[in-house]
Amino acid sequence: MRIVIIGEGGHSKVIKDIIDSIKGYEVIGFLDDKYEQTLVKEHLFFAPLSTVSNLLDHFTDIKFIIAIGDNHVRKKIAHELNISDSFYVTLQHPSSIISSSTQIGVGTVIMPFSVINADTKIGRHTIINTGAVIEHDNNIGDFVHISPHATLTGSVKVEDGVHIGAGSTLIPNVEIGEWSVIGAGATAINNIPPHSLAVGTPAMLKNKIGLGGV
Repeated sequence: MRIVIIGEGGHSKVIKDIIDSIKGYEVIGFLDDKYEQTLVKEHLFFAPLSTVSNLLDHFTDIKFIIAIGDNHVRKKIAHELNISDSFYVTLQHPSSIISSSTQIGVGTVIMPFSVINADTKIGRHTIINTGAVIEHDNNIGDFVHISPHATLTGSVKVEDGVHIGAGSTLIPNVEIGEWSVIGAGATAINNIPPHSLAVGTPAMLKNKIGLGGV
């Protein structure tokens, strides 16, 4: 499978490593608007985002992945590209452990050594980062970022656009409202309303944050 990575930064390096670890997958290029025209280096092309339409015209088996860690930007790019979900690839690192009953949306990336347990649902264009643990019956929305070594215990609901900070813990049955941020190392023991920042142990509301998305 030939894959084009959208975005060329630190997060895209990790995405490329995941693709390189999967037999039969091949990165053929990067799209990023820091390029004004198409360049070719070491058998890879580098081009602006507007090149997507040309690629779709010339390749029938091409897939894309949005390799940008910021949830707001990832959603904005997906909206602007406006291509069918069938053109996005879902990536799962071989070292991850994923229950056969898990449902994972298109464009989502499961990073190394993460664990996703039974009957969990994960939305579109979401990041489950390195070493994260997603326990049974979690419901995770679109454009979410679960940071490294975060732990979501049973039956947690995470709505669209949420960022769960590194090393944080969410106890069973809590709900995190859309486009909220749980700070690194925090422990969420209560529901968190939408567009909120919660930090500390137990996690306390710090302030409201700007509306996200498109």
